[in-house]
Amino acid sequence: MSKTYSAAEQVYRTVKEQILTGVLPGGELISEGEVAGQLGLSRTPVREAFLRLEAEGWMRLYPKRGALIVPVADGEAAHVVEARQLLEVHAAATVAGNAAVCEALVPTLRDNLERQRRIHAGGDLAEFSAADAEFHRLIVEAAGNPLLLDFYDALRDRQRRMTARSIARNPAQVEAIIADHAALADLVEAGDPAGFGHKVGEHMRVVHGLTGGRA
Repeated sequence: MSKTYSAAEQVYRTVKEQILTGVLPGGELISEGEVAGQLGLSRTPVREAFLRLEAEGWMRLYPKRGALIVPVADGEAAHVVEARQLLEVHAAATVAGNAAVCEALVPTLRDNLERQRRIHAGGDLAEFSAADAEFHRLIVEAAGNPLLLDFYDALRDRQRRMTARSIARNPAQVEAIIADHAALADLVEAGDPAGFGHKVGEHMRVVHGLTGGRA
């Protein structure tokens, strides 16, 4: 039983990561047999993993046909961006009101920025989308509200998938994303939540192809 559970967990994590990074794009149909063959496992743990992914909304299962990777829904990007902006601007305002927290956060953001630059130089877009998500999370975490952080983390998988899709569509924008992150770090350091709110909203709308972004 424990081996089956371990194998099912392995399949779940592997396939979910492929969905979040765009290796398995929305609209693609995959089968239990394909995944079992790729991972060298039986179909039983694959079936368990697929059921879990369906329950979380990442897949839609069709008996005898396979599993459809659920595409990003119409309007989902706008809803995620709206929720993220509310949380991140609130966090930036909270951080701005606490000099010690701000002083501790800024070097962490700069370290993340250096990591983004290294990843970009190496060309790993999937890893970059994870570093991008972590940059924004650091700001929310620094605000010190665990309930808001839990809510933000609930958006994280959608955020990563959206970013990976946007970067795959236009890899050249990675440099602009890094430049925006550097500007956001500067605004955090300056204690300017209003400027941060304007910049982060513009940043997310441009990255995800929403209207009202950078002119």
